[in-house]
Amino acid sequence: MRFTLNGQHRRVNAHPMRRLLDVLREDCALTGTKEGCGEGECGACTVLVDGAPVNSCLVPVAHVDGARVTTIEGLNGRHPLQRAFVEHGGAQCGICTPGMIMAAVALGKRPTPDQMKTGLAGNLCRCTGYSAIYRSIDEAGKGINRRGRGARGVKKTQSSRSGSGRNGRITGKTS
Repeated sequence: MRFTLNGQHRRVNAHPMRRLLDVLREDCALTGTKEGCGEGECGACTVLVDGAPVNSCLVPVAHVDGARVTTIEGLNGRHPLQRAFVEHGGAQCGICTPGMIMAAVALGKRPTPDQMKTGLAGNLCRCTGYSAIYRSIDEAGKGINRRGRGARGVKKTQSSRSGSGRNGRITGKTS
């Protein structure tokens, strides 16, 4: 099988019906994708295939031949959602977190509350009660962390928070 994994071309020698989850974790040594239920019910194993969220425990690796696969490692720890999940309590025990983040990435930059609920309906969390997860996604979309700073450490002014900043860009002083 050949596919693009986190932006890199990969070739794996695996049985075509082997689960994508196992190939990612065992053959590619990418253990960020978690196995929760192994039955496609919990979403802990969510990855993106050609930009769409899938439960990697249900996908035979043959289905990603020629596709683009993105795992939590493909975000390189720099995605605004990753920071927001830590800063706003969306990450608790860590089992569901990679799958939640990947499902949230597929929602785009500013999902509505209804889009969040629908987009994360297949991802279960037993720790947070979801409000912290929704808040994390919302704050990542705004680009604001707990210290009132944007994703690059730029302090947001009141006018930039309301969208009336010059050209809609973040203004202010860097720290």
